[in-house]
Amino acid sequence: MRDLQALPKAHLHLHFTGSMRHATLLELAERDGIHLPDALVSEWPPQLTAADEKGWFRFQRLYDVARSVLRTEDDVRRLVREAAEDDVADGGRWLEIQVDPSGYGGRFGGITAFTDLVLDAVREASELTGLGMAVVIAANRTRHPLDARTLARLAAQYAGRGVVGFGLSNDERRGRTEDFGRAFAIAERAGLLLAPHGGELRGPEHVRTCLDTLHADRLGHGVRSAEDPALLDRIVEAGVVLEVCPVSNVALGVYSDLTSVPLPTLLEAGATVALGADDPLLFGSRLAGQYATMRAAHDLSDAQLAELARMSLRASRAPKDLLDRALADVDAWLAGPDR
Repeated sequence: MRDLQALPKAHLHLHFTGSMRHATLLELAERDGIHLPDALVSEWPPQLTAADEKGWFRFQRLYDVARSVLRTEDDVRRLVREAAEDDVADGGRWLEIQVDPSGYGGRFGGITAFTDLVLDAVREASELTGLGMAVVIAANRTRHPLDARTLARLAAQYAGRGVVGFGLSNDERRGRTEDFGRAFAIAERAGLLLAPHGGELRGPEHVRTCLDTLHADRLGHGVRSAEDPALLDRIVEAGVVLEVCPVSNVALGVYSDLTSVPLPTLLEAGATVALGADDPLLFGSRLAGQYATMRAAHDLSDAQLAELARMSLRASRAPKDLLDRALADVDAWLAGPDR
C-alpha cells in the first residue's frame, strides 16, 4: 500500500470558506470575540445531515458563522495560503478553489474588489507553495437568478486571468435550475468550464436538468448518477466529470456509510471521477482522506487509485506542462515500492 499523500493529484471540488483550517477558525474567532457554536468548537467536526431543510439550514448556518471570521485582507490571504499548503501536503499539484464573491463583497468593497483580492492571494499562495491554482466563481442557487448572471459576467471578465470556471452551489433542492440557464450561457460564451452542483441531494432527474439546461462539463458531486444506468452511459459518452466527495456524502446523510458510496459503479461504467474534499472545515477530512476512505471502503488497488489521480488531473484546467509532469509523477508513484 503506497503512501496516498505522495500520490500526485488535482483537487477540483473545494469551497472557499470550507477550506479553512479548524485551528485558524478558532484563532480568528477568538481574536475578534466571535462566539462559535459548540459544533465548531468542542463538538467538532459537527454531526450533520441534509436529509431535510432543517438539516441543511443547520449546515448552512455553521458555514455562515465560519465565513464571518474572515474580517481582513490578511485573513483571506491566510485562508488561501493554508488551503494551498494543505493540498501540497496531500499530494496536490493543482487546485481549483470555488468561491461565491457575493458572500464576501459587502465586507471587502464589492464583488469585483473581493475577486481581485482572491486572485492576488491565489497568485501569492501558488508562488509560495508551488501548487498550481485557479478559481471557479460560483453563484448561489438560493439567490435570484439575476445575481447569478452578474457573477457570470464577472467570471467572464476574468476568464484567462485566474478564473477557469463557473458553478452553482447550495441546496440543489432550492430554486429552479432552469432559471440559471442564462447565467451559464454567459459563462459558456466566455469559454469557462461549467460546473454546477447536482446529483447529491437530488437524484438522476436533476443531473439531467444540469446537463440539458446548464450544459455541465463537470458535476459538483453527481454521485447519484449511479442510480440510472442510461444516464450514467450518457455522462460517460459526453465525458462529463463527476466531482465525488465521499466523506461529505456520508456526513450529509446522502449515504449511510462509506461502503455505500457507489464509486465502483461509476468507475465500472467508465465515468471520469475526481475525488474532492468539499468542505474540510465542516467534514473533518481533506483531499488525501478521500482516497484513503475509498481505498478502505472498496478495497481499491494502488493502480485504481493512481487512475483516480490521473482522472482528476486530466479533468482540470491545469496548463499542459504542469499536467504532463504530474501525470509522469503518478506513473512513478505507481512504479515505486509499496510499503
